[in-house]
Amino acid sequence: MSEQAARFRDVFAVGEFRVLWIAQAQSRIGDQFARVALSLLVFERTSSAALTALVYASTYLPPLLTAPLLAGLADRYSRRTVMWTVDVLRAVLIGLMAVPAMPLPVLGLLVVAVACPEPLFSSARIATLPKVLPGGRYQVGMGITGATDGIAQIAGFALGGVVVAATGSPHLVLAVNALTFLVSAALVRWGLRPHLPETGGDTGSSAPKGRFALAGVRLVARNRSLMGLAALAWTFGFYVVPESLAAPYVAEIGAGASAVGLLMAADVAGMAIGGLLVARLGTEVRRRLTVPLAFAAGLPLVVTFAEPGVWAAVALWAVSGLCSSFVVIAEVRFVLQVPDEIRARAIGFAAAGLQTAQGLGMALAGVLAEALSPALSIALCGAAGSVVALAIGLVFRLAAPDEPQVSERSAPPAEDRSEPVRT
Repeated sequence: MSEQAARFRDVFAVGEFRVLWIAQAQSRIGDQFARVALSLLVFERTSSAALTALVYASTYLPPLLTAPLLAGLADRYSRRTVMWTVDVLRAVLIGLMAVPAMPLPVLGLLVVAVACPEPLFSSARIATLPKVLPGGRYQVGMGITGATDGIAQIAGFALGGVVVAATGSPHLVLAVNALTFLVSAALVRWGLRPHLPETGGDTGSSAPKGRFALAGVRLVARNRSLMGLAALAWTFGFYVVPESLAAPYVAEIGAGASAVGLLMAADVAGMAIGGLLVARLGTEVRRRLTVPLAFAAGLPLVVTFAEPGVWAAVALWAVSGLCSSFVVIAEVRFVLQVPDEIRARAIGFAAAGLQTAQGLGMALAGVLAEALSPALSIALCGAAGSVVALAIGLVFRLAAPDEPQVSERSAPPAEDRSEPVRT
C-alpha cells in the first residue's frame, strides 16, 4: 500500500494498532490525572509553589539519564514483554503514591521512580509501530497517535481537576492512574504478538562489551540526518512554554482565572489538529515542510509581546501548536532511517532529549518571566525557537532526501547478545 493510498480506516483496521492506541490513550489520560493530583497534593501539604513546581518537573527530567541506559532492553527482548512489564511496575509505584499516609519525601522519590522507566515503554512502543503498520500506514498511524496524545492531555487535565474537586481526594485520582497502567498492561500482554527485535544488520555483533546501552546515542550522533532531526524536534522545548506561563499571563493581562484552562489547552489542541492534517502527507511533501513548520511555530508566540486578549492569545497559541506538528514529521523521518535492531535505543535517546527540552524550556521561561514579564518571556522563547530551527535545518541540510536506513558506516556495532526472550 502506498503512502498516498493509506487512509485512517486502513490504520484502524489493524487490530494490534487498536490495542496500542487504546492502551496509550487511556494511560495518557491517567498520567495527566496524576500530574493534577500531585500538584494539588504537594501544595496542600506544603503551601509551597516552589516545591509543587519541583515535583511537577520531576515527571519530565529523569528520562535524560535513564533513556540511554534502559531503552536498549527493547532491542534485546520481546517488545511486548518490555511494555507490559513496565506498565505493571508503574502501576505498583503509582499505587504506593496513592496511599494517604505516604510521607512527602517518599512521595517525591516515587515520582522520580515512576518517570525513570517511561523511555523504555515509549521506545518499545514506537519501535513496534513500523512493524504493526508497514508502508504508508505508519505515517498515518503516527499522526493519529500524536493527535490522540494531545486530546488525552486536554481531557486528563480537565477531568483530573473535576474528579479532585468532586471527591476532595487526590489519592483517589492517583489510584485511577494506577488502574490505567494495569489496563494498558493487560491490553498489550494479550493483544500483541511478541514483536522480537531483529538481529544482525548494521549493528553487527563483534564490538567490545559495554557499548550496547549507548549504541543508540552513538548512532544518532554520527549520522547527520538523524542528529538534525532529533535536534529539530528538541526545539519544541521553546514552543511548549505558553502552557507553563498561562496562569501568570492571565494575571498580567487582567483576565479571569477561568481563562487559564483555555490557554493551557490551546497549543495542545492545535498540535492535535496538526497531527491529523500531516498524517496523510506524502514523503516529499513532509520533507519539504519539516523545517518551515518548525520555523513558523515560533512566529505566533512572538506576537504575545503585545499582550493580546484571551481569545486572541488562544488563537495565536493554537496556530503555534498546529505548526508544532513538525515534531510528528521529524519523528517519522527519524524512525524510518534507523534499523530495527537498534531502533529502540535511538528512539530512547531522541525522546529523552525532547522530554528534557520541554522541562528546561519551561524552567527558562519561568526565569525570564520573573525578570521581565510572562508576555515578553513567551515572545522571546518563540523567536529563539524559530531562529534555532532555521539554523538546524540549514546546518544539517534537512531538506535533503532521507536515506531508507542509516548506512553501516553510521551505525556503531553492538555487543554480543543472547537470544531475545520469546514471550
